Amino acid sequence: MYKYLLVLFLGICLASCKKQEVKNTKLTGTVFGTSYSIIYDSNHDYHEQFDSLFYVVNNSMSTYQTNSDISKLNRNESNKVDAHFVKVFEASKEIYKSTEGVFDPTIGAVVNAWDFGPEGKIVNLDSLKIDSLMLSVGLDKVKRSRNTIIKPDATFLDFNAIAKGYGVDVIGEYLESKNITNYLVEIGGEIRAKGQNKEKQANWKVGVENPNFDGTQSILKAITLKDQAMATSGTYRKFKTDEQGNRYAHIIDTGTGYPSKTSLLSISVLAENCMTADAYATAFKAMGIDKVKVFLKSNPELKVFLIFENENKELETLALNNFPEN
Repeated sequence: MYKYLLVLFLGICLASCKKQEVKNTKLTGTVFGTSYSIIYDSNHDYHEQFDSLFYVVNNSMSTYQTNSDISKLNRNESNKVDAHFVKVFEASKEIYKSTEGVFDPTIGAVVNAWDFGPEGKIVNLDSLKIDSLMLSVGLDKVKRSRNTIIKPDATFLDFNAIAKGYGVDVIGEYLESKNITNYLVEIGGEIRAKGQNKEKQANWKVGVENPNFDGTQSILKAITLKDQAMATSGTYRKFKTDEQGNRYAHIIDTGTGYPSKTSLLSISVLAENCMTADAYATAFKAMGIDKVKVFLKSNPELKVFLIFENENKELETLALNNFPEN
């Protein structure tokens, strides 16, 4: 009898232990011209739902899809947009205003004009062409009335500097709508994390990459990310050099229309959501170190980690607003 009870007790314990084991679901794939990885503590496969959400976001804001809302808007064929476009447009307006125009989704046509050739050399453009393109630059020229966008015919909108982060948020919010509060969503290095990694019973750990010019990948530091988002903007993978060997990142001064020289190589931003982190990471790349420092004094909610070259071409790092050490 006692033997039977002991076996029964052990059986109940084993069953209980099995129930307490948590296995994450990990889904991977490609979207927005890059890869994604989504980890969450549920055994439900949401692959189809994620693909559907990606399709909707692309159909709204992808400049690579000819029939997306933004492509038709840029060709002046339609000025109607969906709710996703409206959210990103309004967020862009706020960040455009807070950065005094440094973040500007209408600079895309000028960026495209400064073509990065296969050798990465700066090709001088006719100043008249630049001046002509700059006439259509300025998000303040674009207005919205409900789901209708009113813009000058020549203005070209491009949300590539914010839409990927928004896509991360869309997936995170979908998981939360399914009562999943422990997840990590990553698309092309842009990340949103909630709760913990339940499978490992530990906080989510994410890496900040070394700025390697040779295209290799290595981690400079790992940090804990909880109920936050992180976006990184780098200048070390795509840049030009002039005849003197000065390096210019693919950054266009929104005030002049010309490339900006920068010593910044990588900017990582922590924010409440990934759309905000993504946009500010891009804006800070164009601002430069001194202006970023000033800006962050009045924006303590943004935590920033900078990697840059000093005057001796040596790498330095700078953590601002209590960016986590680990």
